[in-house]
Amino acid sequence: MKNNLVLLLSVLCFSFSALNASAVSHSAPPKWKVLIIDGQNNHKWAITTPIMKGYLEETGLFMVDVLTTPPKDSSLDQFMPSFKGYDVILSNYNGKSWPRQTELALEKFVAKGGGLVIIHAADNSFPYWKAYNEMIGLGGWEKRTEKDGPYVYYNEKDELIRDNSPGPGGHHGTQHEFVIKTRIEEHPIMKGLPMEWLHTKDELYDLMRGPAINMNILATAYSSKDQKGTGRHEPSVLTLNYGKGKIFHNMMGHEDYSMHCVGFITLLQRGTEWVASGKVTQEVPSNFPTKEKSSSRQPQK
Repeated sequence: MKNNLVLLLSVLCFSFSALNASAVSHSAPPKWKVLIIDGQNNHKWAITTPIMKGYLEETGLFMVDVLTTPPKDSSLDQFMPSFKGYDVILSNYNGKSWPRQTELALEKFVAKGGGLVIIHAADNSFPYWKAYNEMIGLGGWEKRTEKDGPYVYYNEKDELIRDNSPGPGGHHGTQHEFVIKTRIEEHPIMKGLPMEWLHTKDELYDLMRGPAINMNILATAYSSKDQKGTGRHEPSVLTLNYGKGKIFHNMMGHEDYSMHCVGFITLLQRGTEWVASGKVTQEVPSNFPTKEKSSSRQPQK
């Protein structure tokens, strides 16, 4: 009887150990490799890049590297990174032009099926790079005007307008919380999100203009005249196609407190998965903001 009990305990211990070993051995490694490019930006890239890296890696789906360019007072003539081995390039960059060889390398990477993520001021970059502006759809500042493409927005009748009137591209009013309105609720990135939700304090980009081709507007924000805005529903979240590649363009994310918004985090994680795979497997978190109340992973400043 005693021997049988010892044998039973041994079998149970072995089975428990085997189950643990099996769980560990089947713990999936990250599926996609992401490269964040920063180093020049009129925003606090040294703070915001680690935030985005952390939020991407916490999903278990991504392994993230960071490539920091030389500073603005240095030459970028030798900035010629290889994008080989990466599934997604995330730009947190707004600075000097890159060498033409590097521009062509990114064009080729995306056209052949690579993913590109554009965050906030990265859409201010490279006003004279035709392919880049096609990839981002809409951009601002840096002497962008009607020569670069139309303003795109929804009017008070909820009609999508492409406005070719003259004027500068790129503007924002005072920083404030604002409501994000879903425009394509069945898109994998947006599916399951509230139709309207309150984003934390941020810059609301408006008067953006560009080629706006092969582009879907996933969400907009109302740029209130009370906050020195346009009085129009302005694009905030875009997806685009360039060749075989997918692009996710999120105009939010001015400061660290903007990026700690649960809405921003969810879009970052889901958008990056979508450009890598064309699918989204991540669930909407239970603490996602509502139309009346924003939600942050740490206190707002």
